[in-house]
Amino acid sequence: MKKEDTPPEKQAALLADASRLLAGGGMGLFVLPPELNLVVAEGAGSRIRDVAGREYIDYHLSSGPALLGHAHPAITAAVAAQLPKGTTYHFLNQPEIELARRLVSAIPCAEVVHYTGSGTEATFYALRIARAATRRKYILKFDGCYHGHSDSLLVRAGSGGMTLGVPDSDGVPEELASLTLIARYNSLEHVDGYFRAHPSEIAAVIIEPVAANMGIVAPEPGFLSELAGLCRRHGALVICDEVITGFRLRYGAVSQSMGVEPDLVLLGKVIGGGMPIGAVAGRADLMDLLAPKGPVYQAGTLSGNPLSVRAGLETLRLLRALGTYERLDAAGARLEAGLKLALADSGVTGCVNRAGSLLTLFLGVDRVRDADDARRADPAMFARFFHAMLQRGVNLPPSQFEALFVSLAHSDADLDRTISAARAALHEVRAA
Repeated sequence: MKKEDTPPEKQAALLADASRLLAGGGMGLFVLPPELNLVVAEGAGSRIRDVAGREYIDYHLSSGPALLGHAHPAITAAVAAQLPKGTTYHFLNQPEIELARRLVSAIPCAEVVHYTGSGTEATFYALRIARAATRRKYILKFDGCYHGHSDSLLVRAGSGGMTLGVPDSDGVPEELASLTLIARYNSLEHVDGYFRAHPSEIAAVIIEPVAANMGIVAPEPGFLSELAGLCRRHGALVICDEVITGFRLRYGAVSQSMGVEPDLVLLGKVIGGGMPIGAVAGRADLMDLLAPKGPVYQAGTLSGNPLSVRAGLETLRLLRALGTYERLDAAGARLEAGLKLALADSGVTGCVNRAGSLLTLFLGVDRVRDADDARRADPAMFARFFHAMLQRGVNLPPSQFEALFVSLAHSDADLDRTISAARAALHEVRAA
């Protein structure tokens, strides 16, 4: 074998091509140091392997969709069975109808489903439906909650209770960002202030029932139910973004067990079994506003494609097995306990937030209850920890504001090896 044909040399050549050909040199908002950068060759179960032959326990899981692990044989078989029949029709097909039936059956507020290509698209359509239904212009979201990258939601919080959003990215017009109001998570007083400042102008409040994009942050007891009551009194819709939490924390939408029944619920990730998908589900009178029944335009060449819905159907079938979510919760609890012990052992200040199989490790702070707390965490310290874990064969989300995903494929041995690696990595961080 020639030197340039060895696995490390092949990966180096691919990384050079990626740097030249791909925007930003990769797939996301981060760049790894050259000695740690990798190109994934394959994934199986709880592991991924790079082109150079290195193997990692994976807690990124493509940002969450692979709840059953990578390349689950039942999922790959379902996709393989569909391939000879066609990959996309842009027309009604039996699998998409069957998946809609499953979703409607599992989620009380969902009477009608509309498929999209991603969670971002689902959010975009939900806002359009809300504005059409209410004839209002403002949307209220919560500081630290991420709802995809449509222009209306790429805004940051301003200072003070009545401040409108400002763009969080170049290319987003201030005029559009100003239509999005930013409230503090878990603050009913802040939300009420917006309703008083903009009477009969707020179309909808959109919220993650468990915030998963400021790190895992749960709502205070009663917050969601009281928020829903506030929306009802002011004629605004409630949109629950469950792109991450839907079918991950329970079979169906977690909001249904947290005191709120949304008007619209957003789904994605898990319901596609690792294939591209998103969905808006909700009351029939709202969903019927979408064309061709109603005046709200919608389209999507690959929405509801049979490959994605076949994978989703098989995923939901497997998730209905007795004890599935108890196993996931137990695995999450095992990892949480181990990480807390590793923090104590290393002397590094930090905390672990968890909801079921979703976890976040914050470094530099001893508690995180909202976005302001999360911003006080130490990103440089976490970057050193992330790099140290990668060197030890554990792939985590690269930001402490992202959720760490545990799958059904992660074994106790995987979790224990991860905890051991975390202990060593935290000692390295402390020494640095």
